[in-house]
Amino acid sequence: MVNILLVEDDEIDVMNVKRAFKKNNVTNPLYVCNNGLEALQFLRGDRDPSITENPKIILLDLNMPKMGGIEFLRELRKDEKLKKISVFIMTTSNEDKDKLDAYDLNVAGYILKPLSMERFIEAVSTLNNYWKLCEYPEK
Repeated sequence: MVNILLVEDDEIDVMNVKRAFKKNNVTNPLYVCNNGLEALQFLRGDRDPSITENPKIILLDLNMPKMGGIEFLRELRKDEKLKKISVFIMTTSNEDKDKLDAYDLNVAGYILKPLSMERFIEAVSTLNNYWKLCEYPEK
């Protein structure tokens, strides 16, 4: 089973992702970091030692304190051990510059956070179906 990391500073959005996972029977382990710095520390091993495998998928917000999503992505892509992780942007930013910056950093998708919970649950269902289709290397 693939570990998933959610990098999101808004507690309501974190609760919505968890709720959407539950509604869609997504049982993948979900870890949460509140900003890019915290996420980099987590991915580089500063975490509970019982988590032996890094997430293969990151759901990333762009607008966060300390280290925003684009800055985090730049650091992630420079790191030989982390650069292959699939990243999906989940943000309220509909700015073309953010989209261009994200795709230039090889994101797997750019998803605008929908306003309604129903649409959000639908988006997570689509992502879940996609993850189930993907094959990942063992190492």
